Amino acid sequence: SALSPRGAHDLESPRARVVSASRLGHRLLLVAACAPSAALAQAATGGPAPWRAHEALGVSWLRFGLEHRSRFEHLENDFRTANPGNATGLSMRTLLSAEIRFSPVVVGAELADSRVWASDTTTLNTTVVNPLDLLQGYVGLRGHGVLARGDAASLTAGRMTIDLGSRRLVARNEFRNTINAFTGVDLQWTTPGRDTLRAFAVTPLVRLPSTPTGLRDNDLALDRENTDALLWGVFFGSRPLRAQVTLEAYVLGLHEGDSDIAPSANRRLVTPGVRALRPSAPGAFDFQLEVMGQFGLSRASAAASDATDLDHLALALHASCGYRFSASWAPRVVLQYDYASGDGAPDDGANNRFDPLFGARRFELGQTGLYGAIARSNVHTPGLRLEVQPHRTVDAFAAYRPVWLASARDAWTSAALRDRTGAAGTFVGQQVEARVRWHVAPRNLALDVGGALFVRGDFAKHAPNGEAAASVYVYSQITVTL
Repeated sequence: SALSPRGAHDLESPRARVVSASRLGHRLLLVAACAPSAALAQAATGGPAPWRAHEALGVSWLRFGLEHRSRFEHLENDFRTANPGNATGLSMRTLLSAEIRFSPVVVGAELADSRVWASDTTTLNTTVVNPLDLLQGYVGLRGHGVLARGDAASLTAGRMTIDLGSRRLVARNEFRNTINAFTGVDLQWTTPGRDTLRAFAVTPLVRLPSTPTGLRDNDLALDRENTDALLWGVFFGSRPLRAQVTLEAYVLGLHEGDSDIAPSANRRLVTPGVRALRPSAPGAFDFQLEVMGQFGLSRASAAASDATDLDHLALALHASCGYRFSASWAPRVVLQYDYASGDGAPDDGANNRFDPLFGARRFELGQTGLYGAIARSNVHTPGLRLEVQPHRTVDAFAAYRPVWLASARDAWTSAALRDRTGAAGTFVGQQVEARVRWHVAPRNLALDVGGALFVRGDFAKHAPNGEAAASVYVYSQITVTL
């Protein structure tokens, strides 16, 4: 299982490791799913709220939870230059959390175990592998009426995860097998009028192991704080205004130096941004617009030999407009556009490639995991998305995106593919993705199947080390939450 000591290392082949882990994982999932069978049946038929273990215990000052996800995924014709073959893996992620609450004090902890049993041709890194470790461990204060009647405030110190605004720049990862974590202080205040102010200062965690052998064997190694990096942020979010429009504004700073445990491009970046959005509702238009600037200093690479500071000036934006019909299946059609600048001239003493910091991308740029063809860096891509809900327990979507480089002389960053001359052009290719999800017992048991097709364009074919074959990604997963 995801929490057991590794033993698959002793099997004869990667295929055997994947098959054995799959059988064991799904047997344990079956046991976990059947344990609260009566409650699950009620939830699936529209009964009471989802079953939770801490509620069954009946102790008001203690909350705890367990989530396990198993995902089998396969990528045919990997688009990455480092591995132009196929990638296959069984990913397992287990989260065990607990929080003690004696108002106003809270003490919490969360263990995370992220493992992959993969074929020898699969490229592994710390976005998919991070065996058993402390994801969160914090103390905090929670209060109401702190500065004004009707307000709420919280102070959290320790190791934590962070979701900020749209999650494009700082996020607790959902689809990805591993999760970003930080150590520091986070202060939040909600005014009596429901506006939100937030400020934090944290150091990122370096996930371990990071060596090819350690990743493939799912070796246990404690994550470490990168004391040579500081991430700080100030955030404001408004209450819903006229026509349910919400406004956000923020400034993020990242000050990072070379470290023995984390090679760095010495990023010293300030990223201001604003966002306006109107949420989706039946029979109404919704929209979202976010503009992100970025300036400071950085280096062209994280190589120890690279000691040249470059002026950093970059821009990114997201724009979307959707409409949800008041009809059977609740269809929603969305037009999207995403842009992130690239470095226009490699030798001009400046870096114009937008850095996505610690953000998530699966919710609009495509599945990640062993896939992840589109990143929020040197890209411009329009998109069309269709969402449907044929049953209250079933939802699905399909999306299409043509993809261009923002700068012909910069890299397709996800593939590490670059033509410094710009002769290969900017058209990277076309992505089609889809997913169907069945909430067998809503918020207790869910099944997903999905995939993506990436058809390569002129740049992906003709840049140095380019390939012509299309990439095909498929996955299926089961998630149990107790």
